[in-house]
Amino acid sequence: MNTIHKLLLALPFGLLALLACGQGAWAGQNNTDALRIDSGPISGTADGDMRTYLGIPYAAPPVGALRWRPPQPVAAWKDVRPCTEFGPACPQPRQNPNGNYSEDCLTLNVWTSAKKPGARLPVMVWIHGGAFNFGASSLPEYHGANLARRGVVVVTLNYRLGPLGFLVHPALNGESARGVSGNYGLLDQIAALKWVRSNIAAFGGAPGNVTIFGQSAGSRSVSLQLLSPLSKGLFARAIAQSGGPIIGSEYLSPDFKGDMAAVSRMGQELAKRLGCADASDAIAAMRTKSAEEVVAAAACSTSVFETGLFFAPVFDGAVLPKDPAVTFLAGRQHRVPVITGSTRNEGTLYLKDEKELTLARYEAFLRARFGLETPAALAMFPAKDDDAVRAAIDRVISVGANAQPARFVARMAAKAGRKAFLYQFTRVPGTMMARQLGAFHGVDLAYMFGNMAEADGYNAMDVELSRQMMTYWVNFAKTGDPNGPGLPVWPTQKSETHMEFGDTVRTGTGLYRDACDFIEAQWGRSLKQ
Repeated sequence: MNTIHKLLLALPFGLLALLACGQGAWAGQNNTDALRIDSGPISGTADGDMRTYLGIPYAAPPVGALRWRPPQPVAAWKDVRPCTEFGPACPQPRQNPNGNYSEDCLTLNVWTSAKKPGARLPVMVWIHGGAFNFGASSLPEYHGANLARRGVVVVTLNYRLGPLGFLVHPALNGESARGVSGNYGLLDQIAALKWVRSNIAAFGGAPGNVTIFGQSAGSRSVSLQLLSPLSKGLFARAIAQSGGPIIGSEYLSPDFKGDMAAVSRMGQELAKRLGCADASDAIAAMRTKSAEEVVAAAACSTSVFETGLFFAPVFDGAVLPKDPAVTFLAGRQHRVPVITGSTRNEGTLYLKDEKELTLARYEAFLRARFGLETPAALAMFPAKDDDAVRAAIDRVISVGANAQPARFVARMAAKAGRKAFLYQFTRVPGTMMARQLGAFHGVDLAYMFGNMAEADGYNAMDVELSRQMMTYWVNFAKTGDPNGPGLPVWPTQKSETHMEFGDTVRTGTGLYRDACDFIEAQWGRSLKQ
């Protein structure tokens, strides 16, 4: 052992950690060594070439007086903070009794294979799905090591959910400097992106080369962040998987239209259910309720048939434009390259527990969404008998809430002069759920993160498809173009071309063209009303 090594070993641990932070060198570090971020020093774990940092707070706990307020800066710390375990998931319906949930949930996780802090690797920031009411960044399917090993830094984040993340109420409007309320979950995502811009270089990432990507509500979040003036400059590319910015929520919940007035009524109903509506300060009274009480009172559901309270982003004119369609059509979204697409059977997951799917119920489902155009909708999405209803609703959801919004976002990006790539995922693996539901909503997650096991029903074909998809996604994060050596060419969205990720990877044309045109025509009529 040389003299320098002896001197270093003699130093107190805290000082040694701070020296490591200051030097910015990782060579020879182990899993207890620290690096410094804006709020203080942190330590993580190491596994070969992979360094993992879990449960890093990016904002102050949104509790007490900070509930239903925009995220605030996290308090700094001096001692090395171990970041070796996921933070709690945000409160949500039907919590696992063995799970870890807390309102103090605004944390994120980082996986990096960078050899040094100055590596400037592309950064991929994942926004999880769950209908804006469920989910967490800690779910096993989102673990980012396999993706990060392909030469990117992967970040996954929590954001407030359901009534704690998206409550709109007149009294909250009065508290806000912008005169609006809701969208706290989207503001959390923006705060996390600002954290990435300020801190990701310490993990070997490039602050100016950030790709946001997400699935389901995470995909819708990505599409909405394309519209938010508050996220300008925080990302360079976007990937939206199964969920668009405009039509999705309308075709899954007839009572939720994404506007302030409708959701404000939901907020007032929630206050009533909590016994706070007649209080002199309803919001102060609601802030005294536990998170569990608030979530239980909301009684949120993702059933395509149930109506009631549903908390999700709103077009408030501050966080989001009041007219998102006009914003896209005018090219005022953030002009970045996009990948966007959907799976073939998006609706089957929502229908798996539905037992009585009759023609009468199907017609009511369409009537709630298409009104006077219901006969035309029945002609476009026919069901000849009760046995055909499940497939018909699956197709309505697959097209109306996913494929058509994806096509729209891709077209708007191309119209704005940016590269856009459209896809459909059709592979049905041998897993128990896929055998029942086909290429269901979320089936692509295992392929995106490479987290699949033979014991679950995946085979060599699935592993190869996962390799190709991860390569496309990483290439896109690096350059804004998914194409690269050894991959089938993925054309840009200048025509009706899309990439199919199935038993083989190949291009197709005119994906659901007639049905997408029909949906877009209905949406166009609603714009004129």
